[in-house]
Amino acid sequence: MDSNTFDQVLVVIVIILALILFAWGRWRYDIVATSALLVLAAARIIPTDQVFNGFGNPAVITVAAVMVVSRGMWNAGAADALAAALAGLGDRLLMPVITGVTAFISAFVDDTGTTGIMMPVAIQLARKNEQSPSKVLMPIAFASLLGGCITLIGTPANILVAGFRRQATGEPFGLFDFTPVGLSLTLAGLVFIWLIGWRLVPVRRSKGGKDELFEIADYLTEVAVPKESPFVKKTVSELEKALQEDVLILGIVRGKRRLPVLSRLEPLRAGDVLIVEADANSLKALLETSKFVLAAEKDLAKKFLVSAEIGMVEGVIGAGSQLVGRTLAQMNLRRFYGANVLAVSRQGHRHKGRLSGFRLQSGDVLLFQGGTESLGTVLDRLGCLPLAKRSLRIDKPTRVVTAVLIFSGVVLLPAFGILPVQVAFTAGAVLMVLCGIINARELYENVDWPLIVLLGAFIPVGEAMQSSGITRSIANAFLPVAGQLPHVVSLGVVLAGTLLLSNIINHTAAAMVMAPIAIGIAQGFGASVDPFLMAVAVGVSSSFLTPIGHQANTLVMGPGGYAFGDYWRLGLPLSLLVVGLAPFLIKMFWPF
Repeated sequence: MDSNTFDQVLVVIVIILALILFAWGRWRYDIVATSALLVLAAARIIPTDQVFNGFGNPAVITVAAVMVVSRGMWNAGAADALAAALAGLGDRLLMPVITGVTAFISAFVDDTGTTGIMMPVAIQLARKNEQSPSKVLMPIAFASLLGGCITLIGTPANILVAGFRRQATGEPFGLFDFTPVGLSLTLAGLVFIWLIGWRLVPVRRSKGGKDELFEIADYLTEVAVPKESPFVKKTVSELEKALQEDVLILGIVRGKRRLPVLSRLEPLRAGDVLIVEADANSLKALLETSKFVLAAEKDLAKKFLVSAEIGMVEGVIGAGSQLVGRTLAQMNLRRFYGANVLAVSRQGHRHKGRLSGFRLQSGDVLLFQGGTESLGTVLDRLGCLPLAKRSLRIDKPTRVVTAVLIFSGVVLLPAFGILPVQVAFTAGAVLMVLCGIINARELYENVDWPLIVLLGAFIPVGEAMQSSGITRSIANAFLPVAGQLPHVVSLGVVLAGTLLLSNIINHTAAAMVMAPIAIGIAQGFGASVDPFLMAVAVGVSSSFLTPIGHQANTLVMGPGGYAFGDYWRLGLPLSLLVVGLAPFLIKMFWPF
C-alpha cells in the first residue's frame, strides 16, 4: 500500500469512527472532533503547523460573533417585544402566525436561539386557547430550521458552507445569497404545515401549569421538630447530609413566620415545622433518622412554593448547558445558585425516583424554585431556557433602538460589500459591549464553545479529505452512474444524503463532511460548485426526522412530551417536500 492510499484509508476510518461517535452521543461532539484532528495530525496527514488553522478560519470567527450579536438583541428586548405582540392570538391564527414569525426571526437570529425565544410564548398561547403545547412546539422548531436557511447568519452551517465556497472559488457566499432558494423553501414548508402538516403532529396530554405538570403538592409533607430530636440546633445542610434518601427542605414555619429555605446553613430549632418534598420511602427514612413527627396541613404548595419573594419556573436544558451529563448532587444548586430543583420531567413524564442521582440530558424539563429576582439569571447561567414568558426587557427603549441600529449596520455593511461578514459582526459584538447591551461576562458565556471547537477542529479534517484525494475518489465512483442522469438528479442525491446524515449527527458536523464531497462531485462534472454547496446548506437545515440532528428539535422534545419516533410523522413528508422541490429551485437560481 503506497503512502497516498494509506492516508486515504486512515482519513476514511477516522471520519467513519467520528460519525459513529457523533451519532452515539456518549462523548460530546467537540471532544470527538478534536480527537479526530489529533489522530490525523499524529499521522502527519495534517501538517503540524496547520493543525489549529481552523480556529482562525473566518467561518469560526463569524459564528462566534453572530452568537454575541444575537445575545445583544435578546438582552435589549427586541425579540421579546416582537413575541409579546402575539399575546392576543386566537385559535385560528395561532399556527400560521407563530410559525411565520419564528421563521422570520430565525433568518437573522440563530435557529436554536429563535426556538428558545418562541417556545414559552407558544406554550402560553396554546394553554390560553386550551390546546396541547405539543401541537405548536414541533411546528415552531421546524419553522426555525426552515427560516435558518434564508440568510448566511440563520444557522452556523450556512457560514461553514460559505467558507468551503471561499476555499473552492476564492469568494464566500454573501449574506443574502441563500435567500432566493431559502425563502422559497420556507414559504413552501410553512404552507404545508398550515394546510396539512399540523394534522400530523402528535397530541400529548396538556397540563395546566407548573404545579399541575409536576404534581408537586402530592409530594409535600409537614414535619415538626420536637425538642428531643438530635437535629435541634443543627443546620439544614447537616440534616440533608445525614439522610441517604432524597428529601428536599423547602421551608420552615417558625411561630407565625414562614422562612423559605434557600440557604443550607439555616439552623433548626425545637418547635419548627419543616416543609419537605419527599416520596413515601424517603419520608419514612427522614422520620426514623431525625425523630421528627408528622403534622398535617392543606394547601402547602400555595403557601411555600410561591410568594412575593420566592417563585417557580420551568426550564428546559439546552444542548450546551453545564447540566448535561451531570447529576443534581454534583451541581449542588442550592449552595452555588440559591435555587432548588423540585422535579424533573423527560419526554413529558415526571421522574419518580431519586433526583440527586438522576443524570440530566438535553431536553429535560426542570422545575426550579428560587428568588423571583434571581431565577432568570440562574437559568441563563445554567444554560436552561424558561418555559414561561419572561418579563419584557423593554423598559429602556433606547437600548432597543441601539441594538437594532447595530444589528442593521452589521447586516447592511456586508450586503453592500463594504466589510466582510466576519469583520462586520465582530465589530457589532464589540459595539454591543461598549454600549452596555451585554456585559463582559455574557460576551464569553453566550458563545457556544463546544460548537466553536467542533468547527475549528473539524475544518482541517474536511481539508484533509480533499488533500488526500478522498473527495476525488468519491466523485469518480459517483460519476459513472450520475453521468447518465440529469444534473438536477445528482443534486437531489447530494441533498438527500446530507439530509439523512444531519438527522443522525450534529447538523454542523454533517455540513463539514458533505461540503468537501459536494465540491469533489461538482468538479468531477466540470460544473459550478455553487448549486452543490447550496444543496448541502439546504440538507443540513432539514433535520426534521429525529430530535438529535438539531438542537431546536431537542429543545421542544421535553416540553412537548414527544417520543423519539414522533418526529417522522411531520418530518418525513416535510423532508420529501424539500428533496422534491429544492433541486429545481437551486437549478433555477444557481445554474450548473
